[in-house]
Amino acid sequence: MLKGRVHKYGANVDTDAIIPARYLNVSDPYELARHCMEDIDLDFVKKAKPGDIIVATTNFGCGSSREHAPIAIKASGVSAVIAGSFARIFFRNAINIGLPLLESPEAVEAADAGDELEIDLDSGTINNLTKGKTFRASAYPVFMSGIIRAGGLIEYTRERLKNISAGAAKTTKDA
Repeated sequence: MLKGRVHKYGANVDTDAIIPARYLNVSDPYELARHCMEDIDLDFVKKAKPGDIIVATTNFGCGSSREHAPIAIKASGVSAVIAGSFARIFFRNAINIGLPLLESPEAVEAADAGDELEIDLDSGTINNLTKGKTFRASAYPVFMSGIIRAGGLIEYTRERLKNISAGAAKTTKDA
């Protein structure tokens, strides 16, 4: 269950707006987070609290395929992004680092900056606690849910390899 305040943006928020190109030589996620959204919302970093949720209308994450954008968002403490639609490469990059994205045009339409949302990723339920309304987004397939729960594709793969190794070691001991 995720819970946080809404930071709302419009359509076509591109990766340059999420993390300006002048910071692409930075690899530290927390340094990237210090500049997240600064070209469209100079106060985002000051306002954002751990668990907060970005809500945007359509085509969020369009532009380049840089991985810096979802990394900056996640490192800023944002727990999820809800939009009417996402650029596909941004969507995949976000899942790969364990940042949940949900598509729900209805939830976006109803949300205002500052609203408090609660998200159940297992069911795809989005509750706008401020307005007392509930919305649906598609739940993730099991494997994608596993990637998000693990914190990203690398961690997910490590866990799976560890489990495979543990199973192989157990089989060897039993032989």
